[in-house]
Amino acid sequence: MDTSTNPQSQSDPKYNLRNPLPLSAAQEAEVKQLYYKRVRGYCAAEVKAFAECAANRTVTATWVCRTQRLAMNTCMLAWAGPEEEDRAREEWFATHEERKRAKEEESARVEKRREEVIRMMREDGRRKSER
Repeated sequence: MDTSTNPQSQSDPKYNLRNPLPLSAAQEAEVKQLYYKRVRGYCAAEVKAFAECAANRTVTATWVCRTQRLAMNTCMLAWAGPEEEDRAREEWFATHEERKRAKEEESARVEKRREEVIRMMREDGRRKSER
């Protein structure tokens, strides 16, 4: 059988445009943090209401603040889905180059400061040896 005419026999690469690169565990954790931050942002009013109710309570917060807790959980579950995780991943990829540049700039500042400290220590050592 000629496999060159059968389109299903040819393996066409399928690209996932929402996740173009495999992420490391640390990068996936960053995506998750962004995802949770977005969901908490959508449900900020419910979270605030529950936090205000639960303030200065321990075990009793479970019963006393039941309505606020259920409202908060319902909101979180409504927003916490694969679509929102995909949006968080897209946002992570969109800001990846900016974060990379900021880290490089910070590394350059740290290296410059390190060299300055080393220079100052050498000068101090020379002054002490001249005495």
